[in-house]
Amino acid sequence: MGLFSQKLSPEEAEELRRAQQVNRARDFTDICAVFGYECEEHSVTTDDGYILSLKRILPQERHERSVQRPVVYLQHGLCTNCELFMAVSNPRRCLPLVLVENGYDVWLGNNRGNKYSRNHTTLPVASDAFWDFSIDNLAISDVPSSVSYVLECTKQPKLSYIGFSQGSAQAFAALSVNSKLNQQVNIFIALAPIMRPKGYSAKLVDMMMKRNPKSIQLFFGIRALFPIVSSLQCILPTFFLNLAVDYAVYYLLAFANYNITKVQKLAAYPHLYCASSVKAVVHWAQVMRAGQFIPFSDDTKHSTSPRTKQIYGNGNGNYHIRPDSIEGTLQRYPTENICTPIVLIHGDSDSLFDLEPMLEHLPLSGVHCIGLKGYEHLDVLWGKNVHVDVIPKVLEGLQSVSS
Repeated sequence: MGLFSQKLSPEEAEELRRAQQVNRARDFTDICAVFGYECEEHSVTTDDGYILSLKRILPQERHERSVQRPVVYLQHGLCTNCELFMAVSNPRRCLPLVLVENGYDVWLGNNRGNKYSRNHTTLPVASDAFWDFSIDNLAISDVPSSVSYVLECTKQPKLSYIGFSQGSAQAFAALSVNSKLNQQVNIFIALAPIMRPKGYSAKLVDMMMKRNPKSIQLFFGIRALFPIVSSLQCILPTFFLNLAVDYAVYYLLAFANYNITKVQKLAAYPHLYCASSVKAVVHWAQVMRAGQFIPFSDDTKHSTSPRTKQIYGNGNGNYHIRPDSIEGTLQRYPTENICTPIVLIHGDSDSLFDLEPMLEHLPLSGVHCIGLKGYEHLDVLWGKNVHVDVIPKVLEGLQSVSS
């Protein structure tokens, strides 16, 4: 049994058994099956040709599948995929399954470039052009395309959006420039939200990335970031995988992960990483350097570059990107324009979360902030007490717009 050689209660033994099954699961469908659920697979094509995979978890009772239910859409973070929400050792700590059991129609999105969304109408995945996307593209194309598809498929006028980490940033950006999306989303629940991270705890890494964000491409190329990691996390023994992940997140982000049990790590860590574009990481480095939630810039040397881009909404749900003519500053996303009610659920020990600057650029009303004592970034999904501290807060938010 290795790490789990101590005597276990029947409940602990059952949780370990599930964790081992989730650990071995090949994909989202397999993970659902571990807990006795089935899922549907859907695809939507964005306006720039990326073919995205959407997952829909079906109720266990077949007669409930034809009943119209309130729709919830979940969006994962950077360098992950929809498995992130399901990779748990206990179903009571699994947010999507709790939502299904509470009568919601649960959908999960996948950003372009991850293992489920590596198709395009014209571009081969091995091309530089396929990986030429930043957070702008995920917000401007992927989020609205996915939301519109889900609403069309379910024949519902609105849905509730839950975003974890970068999944929240994509919604902040998308909602700030897309008035149609604000009409489609009845509440936005941001788990471990990020908008303007302070930086990395590793001082050398932080300094290098902020000094010249595009230097990242010199080290890692211009396509996928660390594609080999996806293979390594599947073949490394549990002890070494846990050690590697814990060391990496502590070194880069000062996450101790004390609230995540060994059994939960067994279930989650093999599903944690999934490649995204190097350009998306460069974009985050630009945000950290600027200290503002800005669109991607092709020129990182000077903020007055004529090639700097700004996102504009035109009031009818559309948008366009055009050169910035404002001297001396990179224009940020106008997140104070968001009309959708927002719930921020964050840990007070999350090194990526900075409350005051975030609230400064959000609407003065319609924002509810919930702090979690002792929680770090990943704890909001995988912490040992999320069934007490997090999931009930999510349900309260959802019920506030469905009552």
